[in-house]
Amino acid sequence: MKRRDLLAVLAALPLPALAFPQHAVRIVVPYSVGVGPDVVARAVAEQLRQRWNQPVVVDNKPGASGIVAFGDVRRTAPDGHTLYLADTATMAVNPLLHASLPYDPARDLVPLSLLFRATFMLWTGGDNRLRTLGALIDAARREPGRVSYATLGNGHASHVAVETFARAADLKLLHVPFKDAGSLFMAVASGEVDFTAFSANTVAGLAARGKLRALAVAARQRVPAHGDVPTIVEAGGPPVEMHPWAALVAVAGTPQPLLDRLQADIVAALQAPEVRGLAEQTGFEITPSSPAALRERIAQDTAAYAPLVAEGRIARF
Repeated sequence: MKRRDLLAVLAALPLPALAFPQHAVRIVVPYSVGVGPDVVARAVAEQLRQRWNQPVVVDNKPGASGIVAFGDVRRTAPDGHTLYLADTATMAVNPLLHASLPYDPARDLVPLSLLFRATFMLWTGGDNRLRTLGALIDAARREPGRVSYATLGNGHASHVAVETFARAADLKLLHVPFKDAGSLFMAVASGEVDFTAFSANTVAGLAARGKLRALAVAARQRVPAHGDVPTIVEAGGPPVEMHPWAALVAVAGTPQPLLDRLQADIVAALQAPEVRGLAEQTGFEITPSSPAALRERIAQDTAAYAPLVAEGRIARF
């Protein structure tokens, strides 16, 4: 029997009362231990552990924009005991960039709920010649391809964010990819690269020491914790928002009654003060949602980012 047929049969089976969870639940996280998404995932896992009276283990599998991690998840049983922390890259960007993936988001997973969203800010070095976003835009228009920006690689959220901004502003910028965040931030701080896009919590230490300086926040309104930083529009740029997000998804074929329970329990976990407090400290906004709302978010991002690939702003593999 083909895998797709087997999943259809399993999905049609009635869910025994109180059958879940029968053992430890695993949440696969495509990030390193200690970074923002991992912190929130662990807080949610603890709330679910208390609700389910079973261990909920966070399994970190960073690298390759989540491709390796999700390749592992899709091979597990559709019984709710393996969940995946999906994000913008996994669900919207990777399918646009890769001619061949070991997974198909629409076929291999089922949306449960959004977890949180971040807000990116544009950062330059503390002593960079480009003192304002307006100055950066003017320089980029005078000398196309000379103003540079740093990212964590082709298709990374930082790459997608800056190219979304550049396309809206009709700019041609120089992309400088880095393999690790430490080298990236040092290059921007020293002026080797002109700017980058990350959430405030990611660069808090460098910003506090004056090594990095915020040019603008990519949101409709200013961020309360950084009220002196203008929005991109206020700073003279186009109306661009940069809100990378994360969500929990299940393996396709999981019975619908179990999906309903998982979604309800995840939303309840997100309401816990402990989870919201940690998210705020990490610079994230908790955003529980319905599966339909998560599907809509994926569709909107896919439509928004497709032109970046079609126009060659982001290379396809």
